Amino acid sequence: MENMEGESFKVILFRLNGETYGVPIDQVLSIERIQPVTRVPNAAEYVEGVMNLRGLIIPVIDVRSRFHMNRAELTADSRIIIADVGELQVGLLVDSAKEVMDIKKNSIEKTPDIVGGPEAEYINGVAKIVNDDLLILLNLDRVLNEEEVDEIKRIEV
Repeated sequence: MENMEGESFKVILFRLNGETYGVPIDQVLSIERIQPVTRVPNAAEYVEGVMNLRGLIIPVIDVRSRFHMNRAELTADSRIIIADVGELQVGLLVDSAKEVMDIKKNSIEKTPDIVGGPEAEYINGVAKIVNDDLLILLNLDRVLNEEEVDEIKRIEV
C-alpha cells in the first residue's frame, strides 16, 4: 500500500465571522457574487431564500445563521458558494470566498473534544495553514441533516 501521508486535496477557503473555513473543491460547482434572493415563507431561520442561477432554482443557506452566529450585512466581498450538499445543490452564503488551497492530509487534526454539540458533526477536522492560522474543514454532507434536506427539497418544488 502506498504511503498516503504526503497526499493532499484541494479546498475552497471562505471566511465567516473572521474565521477561515474550507470545503472540498470537488463539491463546489461555482462561486457567485451576491444575487437577488427571494425569501420563502415558513422556511427555517437559516434558509435565506431561493435564487435563480442560470435557470435553476437554488436554495440559499445563510451559513452564519446555520452555525448559530449573528447575521452580518452583505458586502462587496460576500459570496454564494454553489455546492453539492447531500442530494441537493445549495447556495452557501459566506462573508468571502476567494482562494483554493492544497491541504496535506497529514496536516489535519481531529476536531478538539471541547467542540461539542451539533456543530462538531459537520467539522471534518482542523488544519494549520500559513502563519499557523487554523482552517476549519467542513463536511458539507453533514451541514444539513436528513430532515433539513427534505424540508429544503420541498422549497425547491
